[in-house]
Amino acid sequence: MLKKPSDSLIIMTELVLPNDTNIFGNLMGGRLMYWMDIAAALAGTKHCSTPVVTASVDNISFENPIKLGNVVHIEAKISRAFNTSMEVHLNVWGEDIIQQYRYKSNEAFYTFVALDPNSKPRSVPQLEPETEEEKLLYESALRRRQLRLILGGKMKPDDAGELKALFMQS
Repeated sequence: MLKKPSDSLIIMTELVLPNDTNIFGNLMGGRLMYWMDIAAALAGTKHCSTPVVTASVDNISFENPIKLGNVVHIEAKISRAFNTSMEVHLNVWGEDIIQQYRYKSNEAFYTFVALDPNSKPRSVPQLEPETEEEKLLYESALRRRQLRLILGGKMKPDDAGELKALFMQS
């Protein structure tokens, strides 16, 4: 069964309260990562209609801080489905609702594995991207996956054909 990325779209909204901030009045990175993990898990669960667990989190670069009293918008949707795992693409936006100003905070990729009732990996529905952005994310997901597997010690660099193709000239 083919699914579209839009089928898994989750938009999570949070208000940054004093307990969420550091001494500079900015949203703590750990709190944001916690919210991102929840949004990504919801997108994964929505895609495959089964429980999912976090397998990996790619680099998260914080472009702009989100201040106390601002709103956080986390958009998560599946960018590619593999056999039992899914890559989830997240965009995070901050919003000053008083000044009516929205700004990009960060972007990340999380990987989730679908589980069967015995907590064993199970296959997931495949993904059919629709928009140009979705197609680009889909195509580049295999390279990101190979890099994750190499860094995690689960793949040898020589076996990463998609990555080698980036650096080798024919």
